[in-house]
Amino acid sequence: MHMQEMGRSGVADGREAAVELVYEVTTADLAQAIRVRNTATPELRRQRWLVPLVGVLLVALGGGTLAVGQPVPKSLAVLAGGLAICGLALFGPRLQARAFAGLLARAGETRTRVDGTGILVATARSSTRLEWGAQPAYAETADTFVLLDVAKGAAAMTVIPKRGVREPGDVDRLRTLLDGRLRRL
Repeated sequence: MHMQEMGRSGVADGREAAVELVYEVTTADLAQAIRVRNTATPELRRQRWLVPLVGVLLVALGGGTLAVGQPVPKSLAVLAGGLAICGLALFGPRLQARAFAGLLARAGETRTRVDGTGILVATARSSTRLEWGAQPAYAETADTFVLLDVAKGAAAMTVIPKRGVREPGDVDRLRTLLDGRLRRL
């Protein structure tokens, strides 16, 4: 993939200076992004507390029926179902990210260029150009920037790990670019 080179002024083709990153997306990055995504829209926020609530209620129902001597197989099934739902609520983002481990490994090194016109994300297998309107919101975590299209239930997202910057000041420059064009969550 060919990225434009910047001149001494830090401006590429008359636009403001670009920020270029090189990294490999890990399952930890993706799990962090999924957690961010799960707080991005009202539907996903409701799901985030509703699913564990259902799990806790099933655990209470299954345990309560066992305590009063109800039929054991049915009570154990309800209890096990509640525990499984609670486990999925707690470990869901990590499990979802692990499901993509093979895809992330095949993608390998990612090169991302962020400038005034948008974002270019390229791997050895693909290249994607995102206009600013494609994912109009972002959230920042300790390790990543997560770009989201919250209007579509946050289904579309781009993960940009901070460790990929070339210079320490690039994180601040990237944040400035994102703040100027996207809504911060």
